[in-house]
Amino acid sequence: MIVSAELTHLGLQYTNVDLGQADIIGDISTAQHEQIRTDLLQSGLELMDDIKGILVERIKKVIIELVHHSEDPLPINLSVYLSQQLHHNYTYMANIFSSTEGHSIEKFMIEHKIERAKELLTYNELSLTDIAFKMHYSSVSHLSAQFKKVTGSTASSYKRLREKRRSMLELL
Repeated sequence: MIVSAELTHLGLQYTNVDLGQADIIGDISTAQHEQIRTDLLQSGLELMDDIKGILVERIKKVIIELVHHSEDPLPINLSVYLSQQLHHNYTYMANIFSSTEGHSIEKFMIEHKIERAKELLTYNELSLTDIAFKMHYSSVSHLSAQFKKVTGSTASSYKRLREKRRSMLELL
């Protein structure tokens, strides 16, 4: 909404404004470009000119959408899915992602899956088996192994700690 308003204010026509991307019709002047940058910074947003940085943000967006907002398992491999969604060779995307972020796309995906699992454990509505199934893990032990690797504790101990904290808060 902020980006759309700024583009309209500057008299620029655009076809689409989405997270991490604005499709502007025609060319923009250097002054308009700098005005957009300045106004976005004042709103807490950053103008990304770097094509590689934009691609990394788009990769992150697709993964976050998959992990946090989709119930369906991927019918194909993540690398194929990302290539289809973003219209780039996966090796190219993986190399850019790793050089920009300092870790792999796979690690980013795993970290988000574990964050989602932590949320589900906090809600205390699903068993660990149900969470593993919901998060498309092949088994509870696979989820547990990744959970421990990422967080340093087991999913069960994390769940017990959350329950203990919740019961202490209820006492207050």
